[in-house]
Amino acid sequence: MKKITVLLADDHTIVRNGIRSILEEFGEIEIVGEAGDGAETVEMVKTLMPDIAMIDIAMPVMSGIQATEQISRHYKKTRSLILSMHDNEDYILKSVEAGACGYLLKDTTRDEMIRAIRTVAGGEKYFANSVSNIIVQAYLHNVKRAVPRQKPRLSKKEKAVLKLIVDGLNSREIAEKLDLSVRTVDNHRANMMKRLGVKNAVELVRTALDEKLL
Repeated sequence: MKKITVLLADDHTIVRNGIRSILEEFGEIEIVGEAGDGAETVEMVKTLMPDIAMIDIAMPVMSGIQATEQISRHYKKTRSLILSMHDNEDYILKSVEAGACGYLLKDTTRDEMIRAIRTVAGGEKYFANSVSNIIVQAYLHNVKRAVPRQKPRLSKKEKAVLKLIVDGLNSREIAEKLDLSVRTVDNHRANMMKRLGVKNAVELVRTALDEKLL
């Protein structure tokens, strides 16, 4: 069986030793090198071409994210697996954008670490559950922002009422001008506010102008 070759990249020797002691229990995994900073990581990947580079984010000279980006761009045989103490959205999303194939937190279990290595070595991606949730939420947020809001359709009568509201007329004045009852005008106003998701006449006018509804 071909072994999974792994490069460990962390600026703390004690952390690398701990990871090494875990991985060496599994005969299918071979530690081929260790790096203490981001630049050294990239150079060792260039020389050793490991299957997996397990990379910490906070490293000197070059960050783990920068190293991951270099590896992803120039050494595609090696797949980067981030192992970090940082669980904030910014680090996670920047790692994914840089080309990381996985992201684990340093409080992960031994079993999950091995599962992640096997998964990433097999050509798939692996993200811890909490990390996956952050990625999904960010994706949904970006999709929501990217999809333009459809301009609400207003009837001819509603547009007439809305124009007079924008002009500053009250319900009674609008009713007289359009030959409607005050109640009908108020109903039109309420329906438009509900459809546009606004709470008062000021927001209704602002929305009408911003979205060019007239």
